[in-house]
Amino acid sequence: MSTWQLTVEHRMAAPPMRVWERMTDIENSPRVISGIERVEVLSEAPFGVGTRWRETRLMFGKEATEEMWVTACESPERFVVEADSRGVHYTSEYTLHPDGDGATSVRLVFGGSRTEKKNGFGGVIGKLFGGIGAKTVERALTKDLEDIASSLEPAK
Repeated sequence: MSTWQLTVEHRMAAPPMRVWERMTDIENSPRVISGIERVEVLSEAPFGVGTRWRETRLMFGKEATEEMWVTACESPERFVVEADSRGVHYTSEYTLHPDGDGATSVRLVFGGSRTEKKNGFGGVIGKLFGGIGAKTVERALTKDLEDIASSLEPAK
C-alpha cells in the first residue's frame, strides 16, 4: 500500500483548552479557517469519537466536499480525523502541548494511503503529494493553523 505524510506545527498564544475548543468547534470552522467554504455537521453529540461532518474547500481551483469523522479524541491533547476520497484514505492527527506562558504548540500530521488500485496515487494523491502538490498541501495546512491562531488573538 502506498502512503505519504507531512507534518506542520504552529505555536498559538492561548492555553491548550482554549485552542482545543476553537479547533473542535466544527460548526463554526468556516468563520475561523479561510480555506473552508462551508460545513454540514452530520452528528448531534458533542465533539468526540464518531463526530461526522461534510467539509467543502476550494482545492486546485475546484470545490471539493469530503465527509470526515473523528476516530480518536483525548481532550485537550489529541484528536484524529479521517476521510476517504477517490480511492485514498486520509488521516489528520492533531496534538496540542502546553508551550510556556499560556501558549500551545499544535502539531498536525496529515497523511494518505491508497485504498483502491484504480484512481489511486496516480490521480488525486499524486497531485496532492507529488512535488508542487506537497508544497500546496503544506501551505494550506499551515494556513489553517495560522487562521486558528489568529482567531485566538485579542482584538486590537
